[in-house]
Formats: sequence, structure tokens, C-alpha cells
Amino acid sequence: MSPDTTETSRRSFLQRAGGATVATASVASLAGCGGDAGDGSDGSDGSDGSDGSDGSDGSDGDDGSDGTTTTLRYGRGAHSSTLDPQNTTSGEVAKVTNQAYEGLIAFQPGEASLTESLATDWSLDGDSVTLTLREGVSFHDGSEFTADDFIATYRRFVDDDYEYNFEDASVYGPFTLGNWIDSIEAPSDYELSITLTQTYAPFLRNLAMFAAVVISQDAIEGDTNLGEEMVGTGPFQLETLDDANNRIQLTAFDDYWGEAPNVDEVLFLTRGQNSTRAQALVEEELDIIDGLDPDSMQIIEGSGTAENRTATGINIGYMAFNLSRIEAFRDRRVRRAISYAIDTQAIVENIYSGIATQADQPIPPALFGHNEDVSPYEHDPEQAQSLLEEAGYGDGFSFSLTTFQNPRGYNPAPLPTAQTIRSNLSEVGIDVSIDDRQFSDYLTYTSQGNHDATLAGWDTDNADPDNFCYVLLHPQTDVPDGQDWVSWDTEGFNTSNNAAWANSEYMGVVEEAQQTTNQEARAELYREAAQIAHDEAPWVFIDYADEVRGVSNGVSNYTVAAIGGPYLEAVEVE
Repeated sequence: MSPDTTETSRRSFLQRAGGATVATASVASLAGCGGDAGDGSDGSDGSDGSDGSDGSDGSDGDDGSDGTTTTLRYGRGAHSSTLDPQNTTSGEVAKVTNQAYEGLIAFQPGEASLTESLATDWSLDGDSVTLTLREGVSFHDGSEFTADDFIATYRRFVDDDYEYNFEDASVYGPFTLGNWIDSIEAPSDYELSITLTQTYAPFLRNLAMFAAVVISQDAIEGDTNLGEEMVGTGPFQLETLDDANNRIQLTAFDDYWGEAPNVDEVLFLTRGQNSTRAQALVEEELDIIDGLDPDSMQIIEGSGTAENRTATGINIGYMAFNLSRIEAFRDRRVRRAISYAIDTQAIVENIYSGIATQADQPIPPALFGHNEDVSPYEHDPEQAQSLLEEAGYGDGFSFSLTTFQNPRGYNPAPLPTAQTIRSNLSEVGIDVSIDDRQFSDYLTYTSQGNHDATLAGWDTDNADPDNFCYVLLHPQTDVPDGQDWVSWDTEGFNTSNNAAWANSEYMGVVEEAQQTTNQEARAELYREAAQIAHDEAPWVFIDYADEVRGVSNGVSNYTVAAIGGPYLEAVEVE
């Protein structure tokens, strides 16, 4: 153990590139509905697996050569290009890492309530946090879990004075831990005492996020390649990472401290096309799939071998204007004009076919702080044209719209959505070119601020409005006086704010909400923030989507969870 891992003060923290939701699962067989991968964060930065490949032509998970291995086959639309939870914002990574790693605190499956994990007790009093840790827990490498493992995990993520600091850490580092922790002490092997930089109401919920999971100190300070290996305390451990075939095999961890998994192994298998994935499910080649759109749900509906299951999501799909790049977008009238010009009602009703509702603000309806007095922008081309003329853009202008190719939970049909936007805006003289990219390329491109505008979305990590209002629309850096945007290359800029929007009034309200512990008072502040965001329109607010999965009839004890998960250790397979 390094002598400086028992106590560390907040010095300087890396500000680099950086979602999952909450719902009580409900089961339904729905014709004409669909959704996508929600178990984890589908944020807009970091790196992720390649889309479009129907790979995984390794074994699809036979039942083992001795006929006794119980295998759960999870089908998804994209592979994980890293296994490092500190190097991603993507749900495709979190789906896998959440099986092998655990945080100090967890979410109850399918709920927003917190439950014990590697900590058995905790308290938050002002800027003071104390946690009692679980004893007798082993990492996959055989080392024992203690307080020093969390301290090493924290320092790797955000402390650039730490010898083993991770230079490629995602933006989750600052907004999950780094911005809020002033110092950490370990009074004993199984106690943590954390002093925060300020009162920060969502802090305990942040400890349950996928990016805050605990990594073995031995692995951090040794020669372990955490992009290709996982050294956690979770119910499953890595057996095989097969990037060539987009296939990941996990096996049950024999020394797991909790209840043993109900299956011997989990296979994550990639099928890039939704219809291919759905067909594999009904033909009993897969057990659970995500990434469903209305057409693929029709394949499952009435198949006799599988069903569609849904849960209320806490997510948002939107189009962000990059104010740092396009001068026209810095004019509020232009942003509002485009919001009026795009027919989000038609997108939701005709393209998303009933699995989503129109969005009107950054906070989804299932979260406290959602402002019910705010309504979606109506489709009004005449009002849009009037605003454009008022702003000096009556003859129109042009921009490129970047989008991902594969469906996400918050956007089950990205290309048709982009095409509708292009068609709508052509009616008011705005020429849009579509720049569609594989998801890994899309994430890198947009995290560098290369987009003019981008389709994007977010599934909440912690069921708190701060995870939308601060993470996605606060620059987390200094803003020039009299300016409501920041340059992408500003030191410390939060690149998950893919609009580069920096409204001082909004920022002040959100910061006050972070330091307010009374929930109703916080809710009122977030309602105020939501109204500002709606009126200023840094995004075109498109949709709030359901969580949808395809599940084989042979699967039981599977909870469709919109926050955390997927919770595969509880699943049983016939």
C-alpha cells in the first residue's frame, strides 16, 4: 500500500470526457412498440464498441461440453471496446462491468431506492460522509476488499498527483466524485470518512453509479490492463474477451460474498441489426435482448417463444446545438425557430410508434423537479420562419447533423429521426446534411466538439435531476461575462455538455439545488431550471422513451431496470 492512500486532499482534478434510469418494472406484450439498451449509461462521450457488426460467431453459448453448464445469452447491438468503468460513458460497457464490479452503495433492482453493497451503513450530514464497509469480501484476484481499495479507485479517477492516475479517465470522474470530494480518510480498514467540498445533496446516489465501482488497489498499482481485464468483487468474473467476434464470456465467481448467481455463465453477444437480434431471440438462440424498435418488437410479439417487457424509463433524446461551433446557434431566436420547425410529435408518434412521449425539458417526467407547466414546442413553421427573419436568417443557412447509426434507448430510430429533421428544416430554408457514424466513432467525434449539431440522449445514472441538469447542461468551468456559451477548448470544460451552453441564470439555479437538502425545495429549483432550459432551447427536446427488452419464455427472475444493472445474477434459465 502506498503511504499516501490513507488520506488524500483535493488538489487538481482532471476534467475530461462523460447515464441509466429508474423505474419499477412492468411486464407487457406490446405490438408496435420498441426501445433500446438502457441498463447503464448511454452518455455522449468516451469510447464504446463498434456498431453494425452482427459478429459473435464464436459460440453463442452452448450449454457446456458436460451438459451441466447453465448459460444466459444476452444479445445487444454493439460490443464493448473497453472493460474499464473509468474510461467510458457508454451503456454497452456498463452492462458488462456492472456484472463484475460493485460500488459502495447500490440501487434496488428496478427501483430508485438505495441498498447495501460494499458498504453496510452510511450517513450524510452537511459536508461530512461516513461509511462502514463490508468485511470478508474478496476481489476476483483473491485480494481482500478494504477502504484503501476505494481510495485508490478514487485517486486513479480524478487525482493527477497520484502515481497511478488514469490519464484517459472519462468526464464521469469530476462530476461523480472529483468535484465534490475534498478529502478521504480511512480510520480503519472498514471505515471511510469523506469531507465534501460543499453540501452536495446527490452524493450518496453518485456512489451507486456505474462509474463509482470499486477496483482492486492491487490491480490499479500493478500491471493489470483494466481495459481488457476486470478485477472487481461482483458475482461474475471475466472468462473470455473475444473482440474479434464481439463476444464476452463471464463465469460465476465462486468466492462471491453474496448470494451465488443462478447461472454458471453469461455470454454477451452482438447482433448489430435489430431484426436479426429479435429473430435470434424467437428462434431461442438468445435469452434476453435490448435495442428494440417497433419493427423488431413485432417479430417478438406473438412468437410463442418470447415476449416484450417494458418499464418506465428516465431518459431523454434530444438534438444539441453546438454553440461553440455555429454562430447562428448562439442566437436564442434561431434555436427556438428550429424547435418550432421540427415536428417532434410526428417523430414520437410515427417513428417511435408509442414507446415514447414528446420531451419539453431536460428533466424526465418520472423524476422530481419535472416542471408540469412546461409544454413541448408545437410544430409551427410560420413561427419558425418569423423568428429566423427576426434573427437575420430569413434566407436560411446550413449545418451538419451528426447521429449514431444503431438505436439507443432514448432514440430507437436515429436515421429516420435525422431524416425527418432534415425534411422539416428544409421547409424553412435550412439545409441539413446528415453525418451518421458508428457509435464508437460518434462518441469520439462529438466528445471532441466536431459536430455542428448532434442527436444525443441520456439515461440517468442516479435518479436525481442533477444528473441531467448539471451533467448535460452546465459547463463546469468559468464563462466569459455576457456570454451564454463557452469554447470547446476552454480548460476544464465539461464535454458532456454537447451544446457548449453556459447560461449564468440556469447555472446559478442548478448550483443552488445541489446544495439544498430539502427535496421539495430542490424540486422547485429544478422546475425553475427546466423552464429556463425550455425557453432558451439549447436543445431540441425530442422524447422520453420507455425501457423495452425482449425476453425468452425460458427466462425467469429478470427485472427490466432503468437504472443500474442489468441484474443478471438473479436470472434463471430453463
